[in-house]
Amino acid sequence: MAQGREQDETPYQPSGASLSVRWVEGFPKQDVHFVNNTTICYPCGNYVIFINIETKKKTVLQCVNGIVGVLATNIPYEVVAFSDRKLKPIINIYNFPGLTRRTKLKGNVLLDYTLLAFSYCGTYLASYSSLPEYELTLWNWESNVILCKKSQFSMDVSYMTFNPMNWRQLCLSSLNAVMVCTIERSNQEHYLKSKLVKLPAEDGTLLDETDTIFSHSSLKDPIYGPVLPLSAMAGLVGKEAETFRPKDDLCPLLHPTMHCWTPTSDLYVGSEEGYLLMINGDSLKVTVLNKTEEAPTLDRGNLISPVTMVYQKEGLFASGIDGFVYSFVIKDSSYKVDNFVNVGEPVEHMMFSPNYKKLLIQTEKGSIFIYTFGEEPTFEKVLDACDGNFKAIDFITPGNKYFMTLTGSGEVCVWWLEDGSCVSRIYLNTPAMVLACSPSSLSAAVGTMAGSVQFLSVSDAKSPWVVHKAFLSESPLQHVVYDQRGMFLLAGTSEGKIFVINANPSSSFEIFGFTEVGKSILQISTVCLLETDVVEVMVLSMSPEAGRNRLEMFTLPKILPEVSGTFVDERGRLRNEFIHKYVYETEHTLSSAVLDFQSQRLYGFCNQVPYICSYPLPEKEHSGICIIKPTQKVQTRQYGPGMMYLSPHGLWLITIAKDGILCIRDICTLETFARCRSHSHQGQGIQSMKISVDGQNILVNGRNDGTLVCLRWKHFGGTQASGILEYCQHFYTSLSDTMDKENVYLSKIQRGSLDSDSEFEETTSQVRRMSIDLSQDELATVDDMKEMPWIQEKNQEAIKNEVKLFSKTRKEIKKGIKALVKTVLIMMEENDTLPKMAKLEQQEFGLDLEELEKLHDESEEEVAKIRKDVEMDNLAKRYLTDLIKEECWNSMAVKGRALKCFHIPYVVENFPMKERTAEELKELESVLQQKRIEAECLKLRKEIVEVQSAVTLVKKHHEEEDEEEEENIAIKDTNLPNYLLGSLSTDFGVDTSLLSSQLELHSREEKINQIILLKDIIYKVKTVFNNEFDAAYKQKEFEIARVLERNERIEEIILDLELEENVWQPIFEDCEKPERTLVVENKEIKASKHVNLWQKAKAELIVTREMERWLSSHSTDMRRRALMDMMGGVLEVKKEDILRMVIPQPAFMAKSDALWSEEERKQFREYEKKVKELNEERDKYRKSLEAELKKLQNSIQESTQNFDEYLKRLFDRRVKAEMVVNQEELKISNLVFSLLLDEELNTREICLNNYLARKQEEKVQTSEAIRNSRENLDVYREHYDNLLAEDKVLDRSFKKEFSEIPSQQVDILYKLFKRRPRIQKHKTHSDSASLVPFGERPGSGKLNSDAFAQLMKAMDELDNIHNMPEGLDPLVWDHFCMTRRTKVENEQKVKQKAAGLMEMLAFLRKRIEDDEKVQQDIEKVFHELNLLQEEKVGFQLNLTIQILLKQGQVELENFQLLLEYADAILINKNIIEDLNAVIKTQGQKKVTSMMESKEVHKGIYQIEWEHKKMEMEMEDLNQKAWDIQMLFFSRDRQKFLNEPNYENLIAVQIVIMEQTIAVLEKTHKKNVENCKKLLKKLGKTSNQKDVANYTLSCNLREELVAVSERRDICNALGSKLTCEKIAKERYENMMQQQKLTNISKQQAEQISILQAEVERLRMKTFPALVQM
Repeated sequence: MAQGREQDETPYQPSGASLSVRWVEGFPKQDVHFVNNTTICYPCGNYVIFINIETKKKTVLQCVNGIVGVLATNIPYEVVAFSDRKLKPIINIYNFPGLTRRTKLKGNVLLDYTLLAFSYCGTYLASYSSLPEYELTLWNWESNVILCKKSQFSMDVSYMTFNPMNWRQLCLSSLNAVMVCTIERSNQEHYLKSKLVKLPAEDGTLLDETDTIFSHSSLKDPIYGPVLPLSAMAGLVGKEAETFRPKDDLCPLLHPTMHCWTPTSDLYVGSEEGYLLMINGDSLKVTVLNKTEEAPTLDRGNLISPVTMVYQKEGLFASGIDGFVYSFVIKDSSYKVDNFVNVGEPVEHMMFSPNYKKLLIQTEKGSIFIYTFGEEPTFEKVLDACDGNFKAIDFITPGNKYFMTLTGSGEVCVWWLEDGSCVSRIYLNTPAMVLACSPSSLSAAVGTMAGSVQFLSVSDAKSPWVVHKAFLSESPLQHVVYDQRGMFLLAGTSEGKIFVINANPSSSFEIFGFTEVGKSILQISTVCLLETDVVEVMVLSMSPEAGRNRLEMFTLPKILPEVSGTFVDERGRLRNEFIHKYVYETEHTLSSAVLDFQSQRLYGFCNQVPYICSYPLPEKEHSGICIIKPTQKVQTRQYGPGMMYLSPHGLWLITIAKDGILCIRDICTLETFARCRSHSHQGQGIQSMKISVDGQNILVNGRNDGTLVCLRWKHFGGTQASGILEYCQHFYTSLSDTMDKENVYLSKIQRGSLDSDSEFEETTSQVRRMSIDLSQDELATVDDMKEMPWIQEKNQEAIKNEVKLFSKTRKEIKKGIKALVKTVLIMMEENDTLPKMAKLEQQEFGLDLEELEKLHDESEEEVAKIRKDVEMDNLAKRYLTDLIKEECWNSMAVKGRALKCFHIPYVVENFPMKERTAEELKELESVLQQKRIEAECLKLRKEIVEVQSAVTLVKKHHEEEDEEEEENIAIKDTNLPNYLLGSLSTDFGVDTSLLSSQLELHSREEKINQIILLKDIIYKVKTVFNNEFDAAYKQKEFEIARVLERNERIEEIILDLELEENVWQPIFEDCEKPERTLVVENKEIKASKHVNLWQKAKAELIVTREMERWLSSHSTDMRRRALMDMMGGVLEVKKEDILRMVIPQPAFMAKSDALWSEEERKQFREYEKKVKELNEERDKYRKSLEAELKKLQNSIQESTQNFDEYLKRLFDRRVKAEMVVNQEELKISNLVFSLLLDEELNTREICLNNYLARKQEEKVQTSEAIRNSRENLDVYREHYDNLLAEDKVLDRSFKKEFSEIPSQQVDILYKLFKRRPRIQKHKTHSDSASLVPFGERPGSGKLNSDAFAQLMKAMDELDNIHNMPEGLDPLVWDHFCMTRRTKVENEQKVKQKAAGLMEMLAFLRKRIEDDEKVQQDIEKVFHELNLLQEEKVGFQLNLTIQILLKQGQVELENFQLLLEYADAILINKNIIEDLNAVIKTQGQKKVTSMMESKEVHKGIYQIEWEHKKMEMEMEDLNQKAWDIQMLFFSRDRQKFLNEPNYENLIAVQIVIMEQTIAVLEKTHKKNVENCKKLLKKLGKTSNQKDVANYTLSCNLREELVAVSERRDICNALGSKLTCEKIAKERYENMMQQQKLTNISKQQAEQISILQAEVERLRMKTFPALVQM
């Protein structure tokens, strides 16, 4: 076992004592690896544990720098590599089985290595680090050199493997991607190239991703401009543009879980979705394998997604979380799944042994299984892991043979102390945190999270069982502590209660009681000396005050079991006066504290500072809290919160801390005399520590690393050893009787379940049913099925005793309460009969005023809470209302409203408008100013041009005309037709003179200015219509007021006429006055208003006073009452009252008319006359009222109809205004789209330029790589040639070196010199060869070195003296052997150099291919830029304009709108009209010319006569010319004489010659460039030919041998016949050649004769210059 030594942590050892690791127990949390065929290893905490599968023997290697990071093994070299987890970690490589460090690799990683992987052949190691570098590094671990590295990967790698058949391939996978890295080597240089695998989608379909950086010429859009990539639309110009995908286009991909290589360099990849992928190692093409479905069986598993898999010859072994290992039989593109083995636990990792005879299966819990292949396969468990980390440990008495551990899930294990092997285990099936073993018996106590203590018997270590269970409390138990003599068990809960239990099994673990201390108990310390009968207990807890700790001390006497009844009260609480409880506090926080054995001093480990303090305890007794101060402080080199323990004999102080170091100090001086770093701070240090009674063994448990370490002493002796050994002997002697007694009792107990344990609990806790209700002298019934804690049982027993004790008193009190209730009810009834002044309020009858006040306060608090919630809700709603109102109403300069007609369903709405901001106005003003300046500049330019071309005298006249023309032009521009403007904005009187023409908007600034002007036009159009709308609104208000005024008269007339007609009352609706919606009226509130009492009383008082005032005012008005009684309240009769006027009948009319007198008859006639007159007046007035009513109604109808007609016209105006606004907004949209497209084109151009720059940089790098590769290749080739020449020189100079000896011996030696030993290849066994799927892996440096060593060994046999020829001098033989050995070594070097040369040639070809690929990308980018420029220019020239067309002007059949007009142009109508005018003018000119031609024919005859005359003269002149022709003149002289402009002719010829020369030069340059390209191509071809020639030269040697053999055969068969045949054929060829030569000479003579005849005929027809 190898151990690392922390030299920086142990600077001194005063006493010479030191600690060493005895063994380490832990379970794998990472993958387990094979070191060789029989040994596996895995990291655990600070250690690497090696296990021999056959012998189960463990070996431990400790990491010097703390916790072990990742681990990897190299099987051929038998080395182990692992990293540490310190800052700037290193990789350690150790030999196995020697466990000596071979090398140390130190890179630039800051935090941690996450993956390590050895190549299967060669000395290569790959390491990967995550944050912050994300760096992949390739090492030559043997020479400690970084070969190459690559940083900033796009994924966080979770698994990494080398290709077993090719160390140059490396696969990295994560949960989202798979990457294959290729390592390229040129001599000593290495290059790493990575490529991501394109994974399928989640449903298994393969995705076809298009190139996003280059456009597609097939995509064209003739309407909306060029089609650009999405990255240009998104505005991306950097590297992210190359891989940009919109969120909607992103398809979720498969999530890889694991991968493995095949012998064909392919990859199998498993996924979470259940698909199995096959990836080609060269092309990275992905194939989704199809699963062959079969009928399911009952014992068949269901693999959803493989977590781990390994390759076998027939396919794969894969496993997942279901606990089955499956066999995948793969054939072509399909596979079949079969069950292989059932592990029973979720599998996390699988691995084959090097000889493929064993399959290692690692479960998620950490257990290791080995499946051995063979005729009889075996499946065995090598390592059985515990369920979770160790939470507590302790020695089983006497502490020298067994110890126990506890995990968080409740698994208790018994271990053998000698080698750390598991003896037995028991599952408690409940979460637990604490464990303690009794010093006085073979029992142990386990504290659970449910609040119970389970007592285990370990009298038989191979079969522990639960003998008792005590349910103390419902709070979790955090501490379980035995005193030193094992008399009491102290159990502390999270609520701050400490229960005292009898630790002896013979007492059935009786519970004495409990005491309360502070919450958050940190530690319980006890002192029980063998000489005393008292147990001192100290409890450390957190103080309620910040920055302090509380220490509570009490004593437990040995006789407590005998007098327990007097020490506790009815509820089980220990009385403080009997246990002598004292409370102390410290001025600073402690993480741990212990009490010394003299109980006079305690020691504390400071929590925030690295100090150990000693506190003296006061000798005097005190009450309350006593503050103690330290008298001694010792600085410790440990950091983090720590714990302190005392050794069994009390003379050693043992400290552990978060840094993982255990220190043993002298209790008197607090000086450290031994220390050991068993854990590290990366694993959160040490959780707990236990030391055996004899002090020889120390168990240390890690907090998070899951490691249990057993320490032992080295160089330990003297007084320290003798002291603790004496104490141990004395301790066991004093407790031997007790231990024997208790162990005998435990052995008698039979194992049983917890249900049969009730007979041991009869004396302490018994579940009873109680039914005693407090109101009816009974309590509530307790459920028998639920187990009750001991403390709750004690409380119920106490309550029951109290009920029995005070039952009579309770009954008397109840009777008195009932009598009092009756008396109060009688008094309240009497109070109701009393008058109001004598009544008492109801609250005065309350007996418990405090309770009433309490209930009132609670109700007030509830009401206040509800009121506050309502107020906050209302406040939120008011805030939201204000926001909406501010955004949609207050911010509007023109509020949105509508107008409705009176009689027709027409509604006209105005345009809601916001006030333009200062920035908008400023921007508009600047654009207007710019337009005015441009107009003035254009005007001045025209004036300047006209001034320069005009005469001074006519200048003023022309200026006036020009000004008039410009004014006309300006007016014309102002009144441009609507079809050219693209809108009807001029119909609203808006000035459009400053708008640019739609055909001139080419630049970005012009478009932006046009948009601003169009927005201003929209604003003005809306303003014009809103003004018209406001006028109409005012008119409607006037009409409504007039109608209401007339309706008052109409109502009077209807009332007078007593008609049943309804009067039409026009009103404004809410849409016409929207501000009314913002005001809530009282009638809209449905809920009744809450009125307080004082408000209600005030309202009643006001009503009473108003009524009194009205009565008083009407009681004194005598005049008004008289007027009402006599004349109906009026002094004169109005005309309107005629219809209601009635003439009273005389009184005598009640009698019969026969009894009337004359006077009465006369009165009757007057009565009839008055009635007739009154009726006539009534008819006249009624008719006048009816006429007035009709007139008023007609007037109202006419006025409202006129308003409706006006509103209809306004509605048409609104439609037209909206049309104009939409037209202008459409133009703005087109301009904005063109600006956006222009910006996208610029973005696209920048993106392509950036991409081009990156490619050019890459081109420079590739060119530099090619140049360097060629230089290195030339240097290497030169070395190779030199080495080859040296080899040839050795061969040639052999005979010269041995020229002194006879030639016969030289020949014999030369044959021996050429002789080479035959190396027998290592033959693998047939069974292993059939199992190993990869066979012999090529390219291994170890195999090459082994082969060379074997060759040298064979050469030693050849150099043996027995092989020396007879008669040869031994000195000559030695010289010959040295020469031959040199020759052999040189040949090996030549072979190695040749292999390296081929590798460098392949590397150079790769670099050339990369360079050509980059060059192709650059050319593609240039082509793309040219296309983009063309599209950009076309986009700037091809404008989108808006034209207004009248209805019917453009008619299409079936509404088939053609959007492509490739051969159409848009021109102005005036151009066509001007062209037609020109055509008419030209036609008239042609008619005139025809008339003139008639007159010409008349003079033809005269011209003919003159022509004959001229012919005669011509004949004379021709004769003269013939004479002149006979004279000798050159062509130049003829031209000089004939040409009038001879010099111009010469100049023209010179120009033509210069042009010809330029064309020739251009053609020559093109030919030169073509030749250069041809030369370059020929150069490449030449290189290829050189390579081919080299291959052919190699083949030529073999061919020459074959030719020589054939020549010998031919010579042997018949060389003479062959020579004669060849001579005859040669003679016939010569004769035929001579004959052809004669024929060619004759034909040449005939050709020369014909050429002379042709020349003669040509000279005969030579043209002559004749002067006309």
